Amino acid sequence: ADRAVRAAFLRSAADELKAAESTLVEVADAETALGPVRLTGELARTCYQLRAFADIVDEGEYLGVVVNHPDDTATPPIPDLRRYKVPLGVVAVYSASNFPFAFSVPGGDTASALAAGCPVVVKAHPDHPALSELVAKVLRRAAARHGTPDGVLGLVHGFEAGVELIKHPLVAAAGFTGSVRGGRALFDAAAARPVPIPFHGELGSLNPVVVTEAAAVERAEAIGAGLAGSMTLGVGQFCVKPGLVLVPAGDAGDGLVKSLTDAVSATDAGVLLDHRMRDNFVAGVAERAALPDVDSPVTPGSGGEHTVSAGFLTVPAARLAAEGEHDLLLEECFGPVTVVARYQDEGEVRGVLSRLPGNLTATVQLSAEEVAGEGAGTALLAEVTPLAGRVLVNGWPTGVAVAAAQQHGGPYPATTSTSTSVGGTAIERWLRPVAYQGVPEALLPVELRDDNPLGLPRRFNGVLER
Repeated sequence: ADRAVRAAFLRSAADELKAAESTLVEVADAETALGPVRLTGELARTCYQLRAFADIVDEGEYLGVVVNHPDDTATPPIPDLRRYKVPLGVVAVYSASNFPFAFSVPGGDTASALAAGCPVVVKAHPDHPALSELVAKVLRRAAARHGTPDGVLGLVHGFEAGVELIKHPLVAAAGFTGSVRGGRALFDAAAARPVPIPFHGELGSLNPVVVTEAAAVERAEAIGAGLAGSMTLGVGQFCVKPGLVLVPAGDAGDGLVKSLTDAVSATDAGVLLDHRMRDNFVAGVAERAALPDVDSPVTPGSGGEHTVSAGFLTVPAARLAAEGEHDLLLEECFGPVTVVARYQDEGEVRGVLSRLPGNLTATVQLSAEEVAGEGAGTALLAEVTPLAGRVLVNGWPTGVAVAAAQQHGGPYPATTSTSTSVGGTAIERWLRPVAYQGVPEALLPVELRDDNPLGLPRRFNGVLER
């Protein structure tokens, strides 16, 4: 469909989802136990995201239009060249368990692919099959309002369907949010096809936090309370949960740990998305807690037949700075737990950071002087930047804003590409550039003609026009 129809479809999708809010939230809560408040907020975010992509489609900058007229004086001579981006084709989207709206059937992968002009086939997550069917019907109803065929959005269920989907010859790209194991299997399958396709996967992230000595001295209580809120948010089921926190040894660090202990102890037990995740969490924290020199100031684990209790582990940072059995603590544990590594000096901080895999986020907690550019702040930012796609100072990583400047992606295994899955530039994953050389004006796509009848932002003979 042309851009105007596509943008109208995306806005109608948001309207239809909002109109069906009460039903959708009820079904989502029955399948996920995430609660009406959380789910209503997530649906609002999803509707906002759809409308934001509609605005991007209307604006047209994502097309990357560049026009170069012939220049015989250049070395070598430049012919008539005109470049823009076209849709890749059918996109396979693999839904996430922990965001039944925002990273599922109507989520960022689907919204950005539809905005790019690509049909989508979604592999529904087994934790919310009924919701997936309902949402797919809502989106198809929105498509029908603008004469867009039902086939613009397909939906499949089941493990085998997901495997076959990545192999289907009509699928031109894929987006995935889930585990390292499952994502890597699909990534390898995408690369092994007779015609390999781009696979944009979000697989796992530890999201390290470094608390400087000066920051701990200045505001230990606030940092401990903030960490507790972030690591237990959504029962620890957010992909940007802080899973490893480097805290100084000594009195200031002890104060932070006490604050964290108090706040986590006051956190109610919660329900994870399914019993498989619950079992993995209980087993995972038990295995980690049994390692030498690991303590549990607040023991995480089973909170009841269906629930888990939040907690955290502590370990000397020196145990993580060298390869060994404590490497398990450098792997994500999905659920309300974090690892607090107590360091003696900056050398131990650097040693631990040097062993970390890629992450979605990295956070540094600094003192007021360090924020002003005095002390270790600048060097520490330089140290963590290679590790993550989003770097935070004196904040917490949970909460991923839908914004033009957002980067939700990082070095492997956080993601399998350098792209973002949140924010306007997520659309770039589903496009490829095409250059036309020496094509007569009458044969050119309308977006590339000299008179620019669509009023698109473009670079015209080296000059940026808006």
